Amino acid sequence: MSDEHEFLRNSVIIGAHPDDELLWFTSILKKVDEVIILYRDIWSEPQMGYARVAAIKAYPRSNVRFLEMEETGSFDCADWTSPKPGPFGMEFGTEGTRREAKRVVKKSLSQLMPGSFRHSTRPIAQAYRENYETLYRTLQPLLKPDMNVFTHNPWGEYGHEDHVQVFRVLDRLRDEIGFKLWMSNYCTERSMPLAMQYFSRKPVSYFRLPADKAFAEEVAAVYRDKGCWTWRDDWIWFDDECFMEAPGSKPEGGGFHLLPMNLFNFGTVVRRPVNAPLLLGAALSSVMVGATIAAALE
Repeated sequence: MSDEHEFLRNSVIIGAHPDDELLWFTSILKKVDEVIILYRDIWSEPQMGYARVAAIKAYPRSNVRFLEMEETGSFDCADWTSPKPGPFGMEFGTEGTRREAKRVVKKSLSQLMPGSFRHSTRPIAQAYRENYETLYRTLQPLLKPDMNVFTHNPWGEYGHEDHVQVFRVLDRLRDEIGFKLWMSNYCTERSMPLAMQYFSRKPVSYFRLPADKAFAEEVAAVYRDKGCWTWRDDWIWFDDECFMEAPGSKPEGGGFHLLPMNLFNFGTVVRRPVNAPLLLGAALSSVMVGATIAAALE
């Protein structure tokens, strides 16, 4: 789409969720040849998939498409104070265990009160593993050796397990296919412990580009209008972004190098809107304890 930079020839952005392509790739969103968004549906918010489809239909550029996968709900399941990358993305911590126990309870309660409790049909850890393989099989035939692929960084920008998983899959495919893999430079205090594990290698090269704030607001307005904007309404776009060739998935030991980063405070960000029915369901489940919960956790 653009002759401005060689690294934008035969280029594609691959983002996990709708609006990731906007938040982390503002400066190149209008310039790449294609945008691929992986996840459309999420079990906890059934209406979200329809809203996202409407947003993509109204998108103010062409060649934007879904791969129509379903989110696992893995966000915040890892221990980001002591992050541990695993074979499928991130290893889950105690929150992952708690989330699974809650899912089992809801599944049991929904048998008593059908339709009252939403829950994933799969254990979250299982869904996360399966999504890794689904991503691999789905993306493999779409990628070619001469492509420039832009995606999430290995610490998942603000620390999102899905983002890390997408990076890990694409790093594996880079080794097999040979395309160039570029990553964003966004980071937060939450994801810094993992990001620091990748700062031991000086980047081969990086490019600094000015953010296209006008186009960013145009796209954000579409997401807001369709009801699927998941970020803060008062988000302030950075003036520019840096893209560098991505390191390998395995953190490297050794020296230390500074990298250009867009650092922001995750504590001011709300990724998902509060879901009132889910809160009500949680309140009800806290009351209905005893034999029902014990049976559900067997």
